[in-house]
Amino acid sequence: MRAGRLTASVAGIIALTLTAAGCGLSGGSSGGDSTAGGCKVDKGNVGSGKLTGDVKGRITFQTTNLKKDFGKFFNGVIASFEKAHPGAEVKWIDDPGDNTFTQRTVADAQACTLPDVINVNAPTATALTKAGYLMNLGVKDPGAAGPFVPSFWKSATFEDASGKAIHTTLPWYTGGVLLTYNKDLLDQAGIDPAKPPTTIFGLFADYEKIAKAAKGTYYATMANPIWRIPADWDQMNIKTLSADGKSAVFADDPRTTQWVAWMAKLYKEGAMPKDSLSSSNDPSTLYSQGKVAYGSTNPSFVRFVKQNSPSVYAKTAVGQQPYDALGRASAGAPQYISVAATSKHAPVALSFAEYLTNAQNQTAWCKDPDVVIFPTTTASLDDPFFQNVTGSDPFSQARKLVADQLKTADTNQTNLSPAVQNAIVGQVQLAMQGKKSPAQAVKDAQAKADELLKQAG
Repeated sequence: MRAGRLTASVAGIIALTLTAAGCGLSGGSSGGDSTAGGCKVDKGNVGSGKLTGDVKGRITFQTTNLKKDFGKFFNGVIASFEKAHPGAEVKWIDDPGDNTFTQRTVADAQACTLPDVINVNAPTATALTKAGYLMNLGVKDPGAAGPFVPSFWKSATFEDASGKAIHTTLPWYTGGVLLTYNKDLLDQAGIDPAKPPTTIFGLFADYEKIAKAAKGTYYATMANPIWRIPADWDQMNIKTLSADGKSAVFADDPRTTQWVAWMAKLYKEGAMPKDSLSSSNDPSTLYSQGKVAYGSTNPSFVRFVKQNSPSVYAKTAVGQQPYDALGRASAGAPQYISVAATSKHAPVALSFAEYLTNAQNQTAWCKDPDVVIFPTTTASLDDPFFQNVTGSDPFSQARKLVADQLKTADTNQTNLSPAVQNAIVGQVQLAMQGKKSPAQAVKDAQAKADELLKQAG
C-alpha cells in the first residue's frame, strides 16, 4: 500500500534527527561495542561482515494498524517462528499509524528503544537510515535479496549519512495501483467503463466530461493535489527532483505546467467538490455515497467499499491506472520490514524479519479473503491464487490485474519530505483557485522546494 501522507510538523523532527544523529552505521564485524545513530550497540550489528550468533532472546516486533483485523494470522506466524527457534521469543505491538508515526518512531530511535523488527514506510525508512538506526541487511545477510522481485528489492534501498545507498529494509506487502470507478456514473457521462484512459491527461479529459454531464450532482474526484503529487508526475515520468535529490527540477518539464493548468480547469468547471481543495480526506466516503465517480487508486479500497456500501460495490469496476509516459504500471513503494541496528538480539530480529517476509508467509497473508494486498516475492506472485483468477467481482479482478503488473512494475516512487510536498501543493492550490497562473505557480513551487531542500542539506 502506498505510504501514508505525513504532516509538515514531522519534517522538523526528521531534519533534527538527520543533523543530531546522522553519524551513520559504523563498527566492526563482531563482538565489543560500537554505535548506531548515537546508541551503543554490538559491533556485529553494524559495519562489515555477515551477522552471526544464536537465534535466542526476546525481541519486539511492531506493525502498523494490523492487529485488529489480522491478529490471528500474525500470532500464528509468531508461534511457528518460536516453535522453530525454541530460545526465541517475539513480543508483538501494533502502532496506530497516525500522522505522528515518523515523529514518534524517530523519538524512539533517539532514545535507543526502537523496536527490534519494525514495519516502516519509505519516508520513515529514509529518516532512520540516514541517521544510522537501521541494520544494513544487504551486508548482514548477503543472500537477503533472493526471494524478492528485483524491482521491489531495488526499492528497499535508502541512503546512509554519507549518501551511499544501502539495503536497510525488506520489501513486504504492496497495494499496487489501479483505477477504481463507478460504472453507472461513467455511463451517465458518456464514458465507456471498459476502456480506461492510457494517459493522465486522458483521465483528466474524462474528469471534464463528468463535470459537464453531472453539473454538480456528482463529481469525478477530490480536489486536493496532495493525493497526486508526486504520484501523477512519477507516472508521467516527470522528474520531480534532481538525481542527487538536492534540488527540484519539475519546472523544467513543460508537462508540469500543463498538469497544473488541467487541475485548475477541472476545479473551476466543477469536476471536484469545491470544499475538498484543502481537505485531507480521501475519496472513500463520497465514493461510497455515490457522489464521486473515481475512488482510491489503492486496491484495498475495494474492500472498504464492499464492507461499507454494498450497493455502490455492485456498480464498482477496476481498470488499469494509466501507463502514461512511464510505459509500464507503477506499484509505488511497498511497506517494509526493518531490523533495528540497536537490537540487543540482532540474530533473532534478522531471522524473524526474513521469516515474516518469506514467500510462504507473504502468500498466506495475501490469500486472506478480507484484504486486497500483494506480495513482493517472485514465488508468491507465481502462486495459482494470483495467476488463475476466474471471478468477475471487483475483488477478484483487482487481484488479477495488479498481480499481472507487479513483476515488471516500476517501484521508484519519489520521496518528498512533508515540507517540500506541502510547499509544492500549496502553490498548485493557488493556481486552482485562480490566484496564480499555472506557469507562475510551478515556478514559485520549484523555488520554494529548492529553498527547503537547501536548508535540509
